[in-house]
Amino acid sequence: MIDLKALNAALGELEEERNIPRAKIMEAISDALVAAYKKDYGKKGQIIKANFDLNTGTAEFYQVKIAVDETTVRPAVDDEEEVVVVTPPAVAGEDTPEERPRFNEEHHIWLADAKKIKRDVVLGEELVFPLEAKDDYGRIAAQTAKQVIIQRIREAEKVSILDEYEGKEGEIINGKVQKIERGNVFVDLGRTTAILPFEEQIQGEFYRQGERIRAYLYLVEDTPRGIALKLSRSHPKFVEGLFSLEAPEVASGAVEIKAVAREAGSRTKIAVTSHDHSIDPVGSMVGQRGSRVNTVIAELGGEKLDIIEWSDNPATFIANALSPAKVNNVTPNDETHQALVDVPADQFSLAVGKGGQNVRLAAKLTSWKIDITTPENLALPEEDKTEISPVITDEAKEEKIDTPATPEA
Repeated sequence: MIDLKALNAALGELEEERNIPRAKIMEAISDALVAAYKKDYGKKGQIIKANFDLNTGTAEFYQVKIAVDETTVRPAVDDEEEVVVVTPPAVAGEDTPEERPRFNEEHHIWLADAKKIKRDVVLGEELVFPLEAKDDYGRIAAQTAKQVIIQRIREAEKVSILDEYEGKEGEIINGKVQKIERGNVFVDLGRTTAILPFEEQIQGEFYRQGERIRAYLYLVEDTPRGIALKLSRSHPKFVEGLFSLEAPEVASGAVEIKAVAREAGSRTKIAVTSHDHSIDPVGSMVGQRGSRVNTVIAELGGEKLDIIEWSDNPATFIANALSPAKVNNVTPNDETHQALVDVPADQFSLAVGKGGQNVRLAAKLTSWKIDITTPENLALPEEDKTEISPVITDEAKEEKIDTPATPEA
């Protein structure tokens, strides 16, 4: 027999905590009961409906038949095999006759016979006929109802998780390392599990089971296998999100991060501007005695951070982007979107950076092609000058975010 108390409790939980209407669950239970009944006792072509009574725990079943005539169905044939009707090709300008279904006594009732049961019946109307109750159906009904409720709880959890984390896409979330498989880190978020793919990890970082980590939620996807949550610690916006947590001025919008260029695990350049003349954008990011920037650096495992002030003047912005190197002069060419940068001889190595990293990140940050020269090599051939393009690979394009449009000089 069905445990009505437990069933009602389960329905109440779904309705209150999972936000699933009781009527929807009852409809699903009825559908499942019908499927189970048809499997054991039904006949081919039958339309069966069920009415499940929560007060008594009993289920009543009905067969539905549709009133038809010769205009809507073809007569039945004695042979069980379907008669193949060859329809001649349609003539241009004429409608092709609609293929009518074969009369099925389990599915249809002739209109003349239907009027003997209900005088005012009309063509296409459904007539309901009670079906014989089965003594052993209580066990089947109980099992079916239980399975449906469990399935609905799972579906509700899926919808709830999707609704919750879709609103958090683009934010930093906290979790605990659950396991590590083939380089991928599975992070327990409490109600569900997210994945930190190997390619989205900071190079050189190691993760231990049970360790708490923070990461940027960059993708929430509904897949046939469930809700997929993808995390990243190498994404440029991870750095942006960390500063939003550490600097109230960034969170409030008084200070805006205009662009980020990052080589995860090594170095990041950030361009910021202030919408309040009383606020120093760089100072608000650094914090008192470097407290804010040092917290972010610690989260990134010692990654170097260059925070520079954004400018709508290309020459000023490029000069700032090459920090910590000092620049003599910047000559931008708006047509080619290329800038010639003159630096003192003792600043050349600093401007270029180890392996060209400093000028490479500056090019990504500003979206300008940068040529660095010194007074001593101005006369050298073009191939001997240091030239860095802002977009070198597709990966560089992905790392560039929210780069402002540079007005014409």
